[in-house]
Formats: sequence, structure tokens, C-alpha cells
Amino acid sequence: ILLRALQGLTLKDFQEFKMKLSEVHMEGGWNIPKDSLAKAAHPCALVSCMGENYSEDTVMNIAIGVFREMNLRDLAEELLDETVKEHKQKYKEHVVQGFLRYKEVSSRPGEKLSIRSHFTTLTITRKPRSKHEAVDISHGCADTSNGPATITTQTLFNPDEDGQTPQVVVLVGAPGMGKTMTVRKVMVEWAEGTIYTQFDYIFCIDCKDIALPKEASVADLVSKCCPHRRVPVGKILEDQKRILFILDGFEALGFALVQPEEELSSDPRAVKPLETTLMSLLKKTLLPESSLLITTRPMALQSLGQCLEGEDYMEIVGFSRATREEYFHRYFGNDHEADVAFGFARANEILYSLCGIPIMSWTVCTILKQELHKEKDLMECSKATTWMSVFYLSWLVKRRDRGNPRDLQRFLLKLCSLAADGIWKHKVLFEEKEIKDRGLGQPDLLPLFLNEKIPRKGVDHGNIYSFTHLHLQEFFAAMFYVLEDDGEMVGDSGDITKDVNVLLESYSESREDLNVTVRFLFGLVSQESIEYMDNIIGCRTSPRAKEDLLRWLQGRHRGTSQPGQGMKLSRLDTFHFLFEMNEKSFTQRTLGGFTDMDLQDMKLTLYDQMALSFCIRQWPGLGSVTLRGCSFHQQDPEYEVAASVPRSGPSDAGTHPGPLAEQQHEEQHSPIDVLCQALQQPGSNLRVLRLQWCRLPESCCAALAALLAQHRSLEQLELGDTALGDRGVRLLCQGLQQPRCCLRVLR
Repeated sequence: ILLRALQGLTLKDFQEFKMKLSEVHMEGGWNIPKDSLAKAAHPCALVSCMGENYSEDTVMNIAIGVFREMNLRDLAEELLDETVKEHKQKYKEHVVQGFLRYKEVSSRPGEKLSIRSHFTTLTITRKPRSKHEAVDISHGCADTSNGPATITTQTLFNPDEDGQTPQVVVLVGAPGMGKTMTVRKVMVEWAEGTIYTQFDYIFCIDCKDIALPKEASVADLVSKCCPHRRVPVGKILEDQKRILFILDGFEALGFALVQPEEELSSDPRAVKPLETTLMSLLKKTLLPESSLLITTRPMALQSLGQCLEGEDYMEIVGFSRATREEYFHRYFGNDHEADVAFGFARANEILYSLCGIPIMSWTVCTILKQELHKEKDLMECSKATTWMSVFYLSWLVKRRDRGNPRDLQRFLLKLCSLAADGIWKHKVLFEEKEIKDRGLGQPDLLPLFLNEKIPRKGVDHGNIYSFTHLHLQEFFAAMFYVLEDDGEMVGDSGDITKDVNVLLESYSESREDLNVTVRFLFGLVSQESIEYMDNIIGCRTSPRAKEDLLRWLQGRHRGTSQPGQGMKLSRLDTFHFLFEMNEKSFTQRTLGGFTDMDLQDMKLTLYDQMALSFCIRQWPGLGSVTLRGCSFHQQDPEYEVAASVPRSGPSDAGTHPGPLAEQQHEEQHSPIDVLCQALQQPGSNLRVLRLQWCRLPESCCAALAALLAQHRSLEQLELGDTALGDRGVRLLCQGLQQPRCCLRVLR
């Protein structure tokens, strides 16, 4: 480009260009020797000479300056346009390099993941807002199929219902909802030319970056985003409409958004305190025609709303039901592992609901991947819902400013008191006064745990707060009963007492809605949870409640047994509580006085069967298992259909599996496999197995036949009202004919 420009000069202009070139003073000195310059008698030699001594960027900038001095402004502008075009391409390459790959907490040293293969579509809803409306932050991660219009990263700047294209978009989301991942996705796809082609430049300012300058102009911030020393900032900022600024993690800036109008800047090159420069961008005194995308936690909305005009609000509400499974497949990168892990999560209703929060899906996948890599069968996985929630808590507290661990302990005590008070009173929304009265107004901690909702103008009760998800409120409510307070409990804990027995009795008598809280309570008093909370998170929890839990479990079943018969367990939740704690010795102590299990009219999910299986393995005194009118489900109906369809390629066309393959396929999907494997444990004293009115299919017979063939004490099997079919009965007979079969009664 420079060569072409020089070739178009007259001989006189060419000589003047060389003369002025010899007078240029650069920082660090001008390194072209005078004799070399004199020998460059034609444009080609001169360009070569310049290129040998300086970088291409420097050469172009010097040439543009010389042409301006010579009053050849058209040539200078032509060179500048070409420089900008080239710079734009280099900048896009730099963006892809910087934003495409990222490091996860659980990544191996040096391992980076690609946003292309790991980004899973998030559910984002548009929340139009006028000055008189509240920004409604959803409680939990509801399925929004019937709610507000769902949008994607590609449509954030699409025209609204009135045909207005937003100039300022605020993307709201709780911690771990995927705001920064969304920004990465936007940056990469823009640089690759697939979205937002209306913008020539998108500049991302990471508000969480501790290296942000104390003072800066907009030109400085633009230069900081660019990889090259000499950035044509003036030319870039000329066409404001084609620039988008992204402020990611706005709440991290932490300064008051109040600036006197006269202090705001209108000059892109004016160096001001960082808050003044950013406020000038927000207030549109700087680059008023540029666009803004701001990501923030709900806590910053009120102050942000005071300095924006005509903004559109969007909320990330997490993964939909469909994208939860997609996330598992992207995380594992292996269909089999992903299917196994998702089946585990899907079977646990609480866990599956929590997986709507992206960071909880990451937590679950990270833990299950560790289990699978230990070559463990997930049906025996000891990491139940509480452990996943504890792991999530550790992720949250790592995001706070490092402070005194006692401060965290005190804050969590107050937070858990609030959660418990809400659970007792069926309350999920909390007024600002309650937050302040409990001493929870700590800006470094509060936004990690609670969402903030701005009230309508004119409503005087202040902001409204809620936990990110109802199950997380229940988790913190359970923590209220086990966190140690050293007698220093500060703030009002309401009229609730820190007595585990009150919680347990209320649950037994009338408050079935306390089930999840009680389940978390069992998980939190396990030795593993106590040690992790203390060593990793820095919170002290007490195991004192354990004996109360043991007495309650043993006492609640006494009234269900008939005189002269063995003690009978007939409540499914008992097995879930023991599975949640996952301590073999505690389970053995609890079940030691019982001999019978009797469950009726229940739909047993895979997770239910895992809980039963864990307890049966620690229950040598179990003599009788009765399941009447129970159905066995491995997954939810949609997932079960997908899992039962064999994946076949073109090579499978026209083939039909033989009888053995059919039998193996059916055995593999037998709904009672998990139960039968547990009953085969060495040392089992099971004598009676009743599976009545359970509508067992033919595929169960192989598992039952194996149980009959190996169990040394099983004397009685009752299979009333089944759908075994002739083939199923033949399989059963194979088990009956085995020499180790001790069965005496078949009904």
C-alpha cells in the first residue's frame, strides 16, 4: 500500500518525502542510517529500507505523519483507512485467541476448553422496564416455555415488539448463571463474523480485572483491549454507531454511580478517574451513539438503573430441561459417560432441579466425572445431593474477598437463620429491613447468596431478596441446625429454635414440605461433610445432632410393626436420609433393630432404588422384603424411551439381533437390576421376597433367576400379578433348577 502511494508521487514530492523522513524523531531514536536513505533512489528501495529497520505498524504511522506534513491529506487518509482495515482484522484474530479458550477450576494444568464445544444455550428472557416497573428476578430456574419471550446471545440487540433496537442492554444473572461465558460466546462469534455484523468493533472491559487503571480515557480503555502498540484510536472512534462496549461483571467495580454532571467527560481522549469515564459512557455524554452491553448480578441493578436511559433488561434464568442434558454431553465429550451421569442426576429430583443453575450442572458433572474415572459404578456413588451443594458452597466462597474466616462463619450463621425462618414460614421473598436487621448487608458476601429485586417506584419497603433456588434455601436452612456459633450468634434469628428435634417432630406430624431440609440435615452431619466444611470452606459444623437423628429414625417406625412380628421399615424417606448421610456405621446402627422392609404403592425411581440398595447392603438382619403395588422406573419417560432405542449406523441396516443379543439387551434394561444386585450381597439373610402387583415385565426374570441361583437363604418368592410371559417363566425356571437354589415356596 505504501509502495503504491510512493510510486504515485512526482520526483520532487518523492525527494521531499525522503528529506522529511530523515528528520523524523521517534521515541528511542530513528534508526535508518543516512547513507542507506540516500542510496534508496526509488520507492521500492525506500520501502525495503524502512521495513528493515521498523515494524510495519511503525512504518505506516510515520508515513501517514509525513504525508500530512507534506499536505498530501488524501494519501494520508488512504493509508490510514488501509491501516484501520488491517488493524481490525488483527484485532478480531486477537479476540478469538483471547476468548475462545478458557480454563476451568477443575481443568488439568495447561488444559483449556473451547467455548465452541462447551457453550450450552442458556435461557434468557427479555424484561422490558420503564422507570415505574420492577425488574423481576425469577426465583429459581423455572421452565420458561410458557413465560416471556426467550432470546439468545445472537438476538440481544434485535428490535423489540415496538420495532425499537436497544442501544443499551443489561444482562442480569445470579453468580454461576453463565454471564461471563455468554460474553465469551458473543466476542468469539462476532470476531468470526457470524453475529453482530452491525458493529465494526466490540471492546470488552472486564470489571473484575484487578489491573484496571485508576485513571483512564476511553481511548486508553480501547488501546488496552488491542494487542498492538499503535492503535488508530481516532479513526476507530469516528463511527460511534458501529462500536459496542461490553462491561462484564459491573457489580465488581464497587464505586458509587453518582457523578456531578459537570464532571462527566465528552472527550474520548480526556484522562479522568475510571468511575468518571465509565459514568460518562453510561450517561451517554461520551460516544452517545455507541452501544453498551452490561452484565451484572442483581445487586447492582438499582444504582445502575439511575444512570441509564432507554435500557433493555434481560435475565439469564439458567438451563431449560432440554439443555441440561446437552450440557452433560458437552462436558463429558463421551456419549456413554454423559448418558450415565445424566441418568444419575435425572433420577434425583432435587439434583435435577438444581442443575438448572449452570454452575450446579458443572458441580454435578465435575464430581460424577471423578467418580467415573475411579471406575466406580454410579449406582454405588456416595456423592449425594448434600455433597454437591457443599461443593457449590465452596465455589461461592472462593469468589469473595479473602477476609477473616470468623466473618464468613458469622455471616453464614445469619444467612442460615434467615433461610430457616423462611422455610418455617413458607416464605421465599425477604424485605430489605429483614436483611439489615439480621446484619446481612455485607456487599462482599450478600450478592453471592441472594438475588436482589428492585421494587416499583413509589413502593417504600425497599429491595426484595431471594435465594437463587428454593432447594438452596432449604440447604442453608438445614445448615442453621449444625453450624457452630460459639454462643456469639449476632442478629435476630426470629422465633425459631435451633433444636433439631423440633424440626424432626414437625416433619413427622404435619410438615411434609420440610423433607428436603431434613434430607440436607442428614447429609451435613456426615463426617465427610464436616471435615470438608472445616478444612476447605472454613466453617465449623457440629456432629452433635447425629444421636438425635438416630433416635428419631428408630422411634418413628415402632408403631408400624405388628406384635409377634419383626420390626418393620415402611417409609421410603428413611432410606433417603440414610443414603444422604452415606455412613455405613450409622446406617447399620439405625437398621440393626429392624428385620422387615415393607413399601406399598410407590413409583420407585432409579435414585430411590439406589437409596434402597445402599441400605440393604448395610442391613445383614434384613429377613423380609415386601414391595406391593410398586413400579420401577429407571429414568423419566422421555429419557427411558431415548435410552431404550439402540444407536445404529448404516452398517446395522437389514440385520436382526439373535436371541442371545435380545436377552442381553433386555437384561441390561431390567428395572429391578439394582435391587437384585443389592440382595445378592454376601452375608444376606433374606428369607422372603414379595413383589406383588408390581406388573414386572419379562426382562426382570433374568435378574430374579440369578438371585434364586445364588442366594443361600431365600426360601419364599411371591410374584403376584406380573407380566412375565412364557419366556420369562422359562428364565425363572433356569434359576430354580440351580443346585444352590434354596427356595421352598413360589407363589
